[in-house]
Amino acid sequence: MDYKAFYAKVADWIYQVNQNAIKFGMDSDEFWNWVADSIGEICNKYNNNPLVKKQMTMLHDWLEEIYQKGREKNE
Repeated sequence: MDYKAFYAKVADWIYQVNQNAIKFGMDSDEFWNWVADSIGEICNKYNNNPLVKKQMTMLHDWLEEIYQKGREKNE
């Protein structure tokens, strides 16, 4: 596996997350559907390599934490 290419893809994905959070809002189904679909695409691209799956799961968890903190702040 080309780790350098994978982590470049991760950095690009995080940029896209920020763009889609602005575009759709983190409260939207569109945003979370994009997150799930794009994570699946990346995992498939790297043949569901265990490192890739763990990295993408961690990033999904990170997004959920950001979302929850934002909701708590607005309550």
